[in-house]
Amino acid sequence: MHKPVFEIDGRSFDSLDGFFDAFGSAVLSDTEYGRNLDAFNDVLRGGFGSPDGGFVLRWKNSDVSRDTLGWNETVRFIERKLSTCHPSNIDHVRDDLASARNRDGQTLFDIICSILRAHGPDGDESEDGVELELA
Repeated sequence: MHKPVFEIDGRSFDSLDGFFDAFGSAVLSDTEYGRNLDAFNDVLRGGFGSPDGGFVLRWKNSDVSRDTLGWNETVRFIERKLSTCHPSNIDHVRDDLASARNRDGQTLFDIICSILRAHGPDGDESEDGVELELA
């Protein structure tokens, strides 16, 4: 069975919001979704405008995205998260922020790739049939 192949170009966005726009435009035909990492994870399961049975996401210029969604954007993301998180999570998010500022842990690029791979071969949700090609 051939899966549809969707492409995003790392040169076409310069932030996490831009990634969500590029992904939504390529895969979801501009169907609205939550534009956060949890909603991104949800749409990879199929439905929500994404194809049932999986797809291939070809990420052109992923090396550019590795930088764009690197430590600076990760720190900005966690700073925003700190301003909106539940009070019981503040200490945990502060720890995440300190780690990101020290360039320790995963960047947003790493997190996005991990989410995609979880829905692909050998992932915890491999039944979703999502394949990531970094180009």
